Amino acid sequence: MKTIKLLALTGITVFSLSSCNNDDDTPELLAVESEQVSNLFAPQTGGQGTGIDVSGDFAKFDFSTGDTTTSDTDWDIAFRGTTIAVNGGVATGTADEPARNGNAAVYIAENTFAGVSEVDTSLFEQDSAAGFAIPTGSDNGWYTYNFMANLITPITGKVLVFRTRDDRYAKVEILSYYQNADSSNPANSRYYTFNYVYQPNENVTTFE
Repeated sequence: MKTIKLLALTGITVFSLSSCNNDDDTPELLAVESEQVSNLFAPQTGGQGTGIDVSGDFAKFDFSTGDTTTSDTDWDIAFRGTTIAVNGGVATGTADEPARNGNAAVYIAENTFAGVSEVDTSLFEQDSAAGFAIPTGSDNGWYTYNFMANLITPITGKVLVFRTRDDRYAKVEILSYYQNADSSNPANSRYYTFNYVYQPNENVTTFE
């Protein structure tokens, strides 16, 4: 009788542990993060009618920390002037650009920021020898340039959708290219303010 009771109790214990382990096997998803970055400075040397080739370090940004970084590897996107690089693909050949060592990529969705609720993974492009995945130049990518007013303006309805270096996703809405969103003085340029939503769970393609 003692042997039978012991076996029965052991069976109950194993069943209980198995039940707990099955529950623990279901990972709890991290919360989606929604933030605004203000006045991210992205200076450059040359360009814009100076007759000097564009150069200078890119300001690198990491979605997982929500901040700029000087790391050679832990970055997702990088800014210099109006140019935005991704940490994926290969170098374009422009001066002083960071080495690509991640799997980041991007596409531009034409929608409202709130309207981009899911990622279309078939649209992603990476930087390449042919150029940046986010096209440069007025009306080609995220902005228009008014030559008469010397003004850079984000294009309404252009949402940048990113795959990060480590297969998470983010969407970005650029709000302003000027310090404190004051475009009255061109000297205030090259300061990005943008909204972003970051999906911190690997390979989860929604922003909800």
